[in-house]
Amino acid sequence: MAKHDATVNAIFDELCEAGETGDSVTLGQLMEAMRHRGFGPFLIIPALIEMSPIGGIPGVPTLLACIIALFAAQIAMGRRHMWSPQILKNQAIRSKTLHTALSKMRPVANWLDKWFHGRLTRFAGPVATRMAAFFVMALCLTVPFLELVPFASTAPMAAIALVGLAISVRDGALMLAALTTAVVGLGVAVSISFGGPLG
Repeated sequence: MAKHDATVNAIFDELCEAGETGDSVTLGQLMEAMRHRGFGPFLIIPALIEMSPIGGIPGVPTLLACIIALFAAQIAMGRRHMWSPQILKNQAIRSKTLHTALSKMRPVANWLDKWFHGRLTRFAGPVATRMAAFFVMALCLTVPFLELVPFASTAPMAAIALVGLAISVRDGALMLAALTTAVVGLGVAVSISFGGPLG
């Protein structure tokens, strides 16, 4: 993988290019365009959609969490090829919505690319990836409860997106940061869901 390809901005560029085929783009098209990056995009794409204005629609965060959990379970089982139902592949998102979500995330991408450059690759290998998948499934379980608070589910989705990015750019340092964020996110989510607001 070329140095430029191993960046978060490169992933965003590829998503933007895939979304330029028309007024809308299906999840199947996005995933096919990103297939060369392994399993990471299967976590990134639904998480980014949830973090867009679409995530404010009741029921959507939980639906996307179920989709992510399906993918994460397959990663945890060590599957070599990802399976997804055709009905999911056919789901479409407006290209404008995709571009807006990615544009808002560009500052984050720039910051991540500044600090993470393919380091500690052993922490982004198969074992670490499968371990991260279990954290992702745990985060998905918190989403239905957090959906009761507007946009609260964005927090676990951000952690999930970070895990997906770490897998895609094969950066162990980013994976460790993502898992740390996931652990903190789980703690906050459980506190909000079952114990009320912190404090």
